[in-house]
Amino acid sequence: MFSWLLCGIIFNTGLCSFNIHCNQQDMHALLNFKQGIIDPSGVISSWSTKLDCCQWKGVMCNNITSRVTGISIRCSTTLPSYRDEEDKSHCLTGSIRLSLLLVELEFLDYLDLRNNDFLALQFDYVHNHNSHNLSILTSPRQCVNSSTLGHLDLSLNWNLAISNLQWLPYISSLEYLNLRDIDLSKETNWLQLVTMLPSLSSLNMRACQLKDLSLSLNYANFTALEVLYLSANEFDSELPKWLFNLSSNIYDLDLSSSSLIGHLPKALLNHRDLEDLVLEDNNFDGPIPDWLGEFEHLKHLILGVNNFSGSIPTNLGNLSSLITLDIASNPLTGVVSERNFAKLSKLKELDIYSYSSLIFDFDSHWIPPFQLEELVIGFSNPNLPAWLYTQRSIERLTIWESSFEAPNKFWNFVSRMTKVQLQGNLIDGNISNVLLNSTIIDLSSNGLKGSLPQLSPNVVFVNLSNNSLSGDVSPLLCDNKMLNGKNSLLFLDISLNNLSGGLTNCWKNWKSLVAIHLGSNNLSGKIPSSMGFLSNLTSLHLHENKLNGEIPPSLQNCRSLLVFNVRNNHLSGNIPDWISHRVMALQLRSNHFSGKIPPQICQMSSLIILDIAHNTISGHIPNCLPNIKTLLFNNVSKNKLSFSFPTSRNAYIYESDNLELVTKGRVSKYDRNLHFMTLIDMSSNNLSGTIPPQMFSLMGLSSLNLSNNNLSGKILNEIGNMKNLESLDFSKNQLGGEIPQSLSSLSFLAYLNISFNNLRGKIPSGTQLQGFTAFSYMGNSDLCGPPLTKMCFQDDKHKDTKLVGEDGNQYEFWPWFYIGIEYGFVTGFLGVCCAVFFNTKLRHAYFKFLNDLRDRLRVLVVVNMNPFR
Repeated sequence: MFSWLLCGIIFNTGLCSFNIHCNQQDMHALLNFKQGIIDPSGVISSWSTKLDCCQWKGVMCNNITSRVTGISIRCSTTLPSYRDEEDKSHCLTGSIRLSLLLVELEFLDYLDLRNNDFLALQFDYVHNHNSHNLSILTSPRQCVNSSTLGHLDLSLNWNLAISNLQWLPYISSLEYLNLRDIDLSKETNWLQLVTMLPSLSSLNMRACQLKDLSLSLNYANFTALEVLYLSANEFDSELPKWLFNLSSNIYDLDLSSSSLIGHLPKALLNHRDLEDLVLEDNNFDGPIPDWLGEFEHLKHLILGVNNFSGSIPTNLGNLSSLITLDIASNPLTGVVSERNFAKLSKLKELDIYSYSSLIFDFDSHWIPPFQLEELVIGFSNPNLPAWLYTQRSIERLTIWESSFEAPNKFWNFVSRMTKVQLQGNLIDGNISNVLLNSTIIDLSSNGLKGSLPQLSPNVVFVNLSNNSLSGDVSPLLCDNKMLNGKNSLLFLDISLNNLSGGLTNCWKNWKSLVAIHLGSNNLSGKIPSSMGFLSNLTSLHLHENKLNGEIPPSLQNCRSLLVFNVRNNHLSGNIPDWISHRVMALQLRSNHFSGKIPPQICQMSSLIILDIAHNTISGHIPNCLPNIKTLLFNNVSKNKLSFSFPTSRNAYIYESDNLELVTKGRVSKYDRNLHFMTLIDMSSNNLSGTIPPQMFSLMGLSSLNLSNNNLSGKILNEIGNMKNLESLDFSKNQLGGEIPQSLSSLSFLAYLNISFNNLRGKIPSGTQLQGFTAFSYMGNSDLCGPPLTKMCFQDDKHKDTKLVGEDGNQYEFWPWFYIGIEYGFVTGFLGVCCAVFFNTKLRHAYFKFLNDLRDRLRVLVVVNMNPFR
């Protein structure tokens, strides 16, 4: 008996083990809950009667009572290198039947469905014990006594929208609530409902599209709240009074990225125990308050990206517990010295960059009391602060918009770091003999000179673009003895430099590469066949160089290729018919490509940008273009065409892909918004035939340019289907017929050019087409009507007037009316002439009348001219 009692006491330690049998009521409840779930990858396939429910994946049972106490089914996703969002196609979806769980699972304390892809939350059904049917829950109060739920995490279900939170107060036992990234925009009463949870200690409503902070409310009845995250919402207001009058004491407050305004109120000191205060990326203004130095327990103070002005208060140097100080990207001025950091012995992260003018005035012999792990600075001094070299623990260094010398000592110093970002500076230094050793390296836009540096096997991301580097690419790719055939490089950007020579044939040593940017240099020769070894390559930019020859067939091995950009080179041959079907952007413009457009183009079902302008391509436009599914509908690509690379602490560095495209009559650069663009540009080629009617079914297309070709036929009325068209250019072709009336229904059309064709008739009326200038229509001699100055001979009113005869047939009236007038005039004139010619008296009288009229006119002229002599 004593042994059994002892096992009962220490059961949870695992020293005794017994078979736990699932409670039947709990099992049926879980199976009913499963019915509303779509499980594409079999995550909860173990949920069946063949296995005890306490052994089901994600189900936790009490070791003594065998009742279900917890459900944890988080979806595991990783951020891929060429998307902004994780792939959730394998995650759970469908409906969360929350009320079913709370009523049937009487001892459920923990529910975690984080990072899945649920689409709906139901709180209106309850299981009937007497039958196995579902009956409507008439009042959520039925859940009050049965609910023991203390932990609820539904966060990161991006497609989940909850119209109201009226059910929340009836889960009165909640202590932890995480609704991050759930759409709550329709719930305007969220604050009052959340305050009705008496035990709530942690609330996360980040990025929930909340708009109302209840400014009129003076008090909020939070009795246990300690953690409050309301960041990334749309409040656009000052901080509310209730935030400072809570009956609980918050120690973690995050209100970042929420469009908050005004000065920081001193009432924040009511939360004396604050450890984390995160207010970055708002519109707070005024000086940084010196009373912030009174928070004795503050560990993380993040005020970056606001409008704080003035100098940095020295009182911040009294925050002896501070680990993170971020005041970067504010218009701060004044002097920064060691007095600002007097007692910050625990400081690990310091962000002190200002886009105004901060002057660093540190004692050259000063040794800080801290050892930083991350430093972000920007300054106007010509030299780096001497104390920087005393930081032996620094892992991440960022220097913005500064001017300084970079001797070998500096490059040796940064080589020990994991992440180095030196962007937009003026660095006086030659990096020919520098070894780059960090995992993440961004040295773009610094005016660096010399040849390309060497890379160690540790480098994953390197950006050396927009400098003054020269020489060949071989030292970087082929002559690097340190690599020994091993490297981790994923991203290489050496564009916008003065590099010359060929592309080398050493690419087989860089199989890990995902993105290559070599554009805007002086590179020449052919594209090497060894690039075909880059099976992971998703983005290849070789634009604005002097490359020639054909695209090597070996590139068909690059099956992951999404962006292929070789514009403005001297490449020739046919457009390859083997290019990856996954390609999203294909830019071949301004080369010497010839032949016909291969029909394989239509198999690129993900294509959003097809730019083959300024070549010598002939033949007809393929009629299979509707096979490109992404151009059929107005659905923006989920793939945001940007790279993400992990850094420390689950943080990522993002680098957007970019293209220069001709749209709306001008060249525009698209980077972060590239995935919004849908374009077909086939201009300045030798295309002939008619525009296939299938092209007008591409309703998702925003820019279409077929100008400067030999296209004929009519512009079909089906062009009105292209409702999302913003830019249309059919100029310099041989198109005939009338402009279809449907063209005036394209409400988003901001640019139109149909000049220099053979179009005729009246320009259709409507504000859309009359809003363009005459330049959009010039060169069509038979066009008339506004905005052209040439008026139509017959207006629509007369042209369309018809009479109906007794037999019911319509006939044209006005044309015959004008013909009758003309015949009548001719007949009358001939009759007068005949009468004069054949009647002698009438003829003499007529000529006498003419002589008298002549004499009278002569006298009249002489009399009237005398005064002027």
